[in-house]
Amino acid sequence: MLICDSQVHLWAANTPDRPWSDGKPHRPVPLGHGELLGHMNAAGVNRVIIVPPAIDADRNDLALAAAKAHPDRFAVMGKISEKDPKSPERLATWRSTPGMLGLRFNFKRAPAALAGGGTDWVWSVAEKAGVPIYVGVTHGDVHVIDAIAEKHPALKLVFDHMALASGAKEEAGGFRDFDKLLVAARRPNIAVKVSALPCYTDSPYPHRNLHPYVRKVYDAFGPQRMLWGSDFSRLRGPYRECVTMFTEEMKWLSSRDLEWIMGRSLCEWLGWPA
Repeated sequence: MLICDSQVHLWAANTPDRPWSDGKPHRPVPLGHGELLGHMNAAGVNRVIIVPPAIDADRNDLALAAAKAHPDRFAVMGKISEKDPKSPERLATWRSTPGMLGLRFNFKRAPAALAGGGTDWVWSVAEKAGVPIYVGVTHGDVHVIDAIAEKHPALKLVFDHMALASGAKEEAGGFRDFDKLLVAARRPNIAVKVSALPCYTDSPYPHRNLHPYVRKVYDAFGPQRMLWGSDFSRLRGPYRECVTMFTEEMKWLSSRDLEWIMGRSLCEWLGWPA
């Protein structure tokens, strides 16, 4: 079975030549693609989508360098400035860059950018250019993305981490509005990353309190619109357990379901030939 991780961040040290921009990394030691390959091999993960972190602003160079060095293992969902007047022209040919599959916007960090319409031009240009987009929103903003999906039916959109708020924990009621996510299943151009799940609970592996939420996503979206992932650098517990939580502990998933969720859905949704 092909196992593809829908999100991992890579970054370099904070230096005068490459200063960090916004926020701070998930861990103090930078994570490079060489170290990541070792973890992937140990966990049985074949491929990873690299998402440049917030500290790199709009830079995609580290991620693209990893994809260039190992095109069979890495691809990129990059970032673009919605304010740069040259960005629409760049986006029109976005996927012509080797290793670049699409875009990622994290509106959890800047919800005003979504509400204020600063990214309105992105949706139409990306739809025309066939560029899929990862979107980071919370459950309260799912309806905004739902409306964008309705207006741009050929645009492929993917909710990050089941649209959970950063730092949300199931035990503290962080899933109280979870059903708002399920409404978006009516849009065939929306998929969901079932990713970073150990980060959203304090319960021990295999985190059985989260399994019912995965089942809700399965029932609403189906396995062909579910993209497994880890967000490795902030993962709680071993990488391999993030895999086996699905492949060994969710007995209700068939082997066919797992084939889709663990890799095939991601490759087909983002256009990364297997």
